[in-house]
Amino acid sequence: MTKILLADAEATRSLGVKLGESLPAGSVILLEGDLGTGKTTLVQGIGKGLGITEPIVSPTFTLINEYLEGRIPLYHLDLYRLQPEEIEALNLESYWEGMESPLGMVAIEWAERLPYKPLNYLKLSLTYQPDSGRQAELILYSEDTSIRVSQSLL
Repeated sequence: MTKILLADAEATRSLGVKLGESLPAGSVILLEGDLGTGKTTLVQGIGKGLGITEPIVSPTFTLINEYLEGRIPLYHLDLYRLQPEEIEALNLESYWEGMESPLGMVAIEWAERLPYKPLNYLKLSLTYQPDSGRQAELILYSEDTSIRVSQSLL
């Protein structure tokens, strides 16, 4: 587990840029945190790190936004309004398995609502910290022990 203090929205976006620049196709980032903790801000940084110039907006009402113009595609999902049975019907694994779409990076907001998870993913929890902004807690879950989160993200 890695903890990173993020002083402001720009620091949150900067962490996203580093993730976008360094993570490979097939990466899944499960984002957790209360409303307003910076999940969408982080994904905006990921998009910038991938070279996406299109504005990245929250998919709260569309559920899934696809950005195909960057180094690899970015699939931005928001599960806030869904129940587990609705999520299961979406077959989201097709995004991280590259079955129906080109393999890219998947960022899922409100991931704690997922009734199932991929085999390999980065869990990123954002919380408010009194007097210091936000804190990001990163935990890599992988069956492949050779996968590591780069220390350059810190």
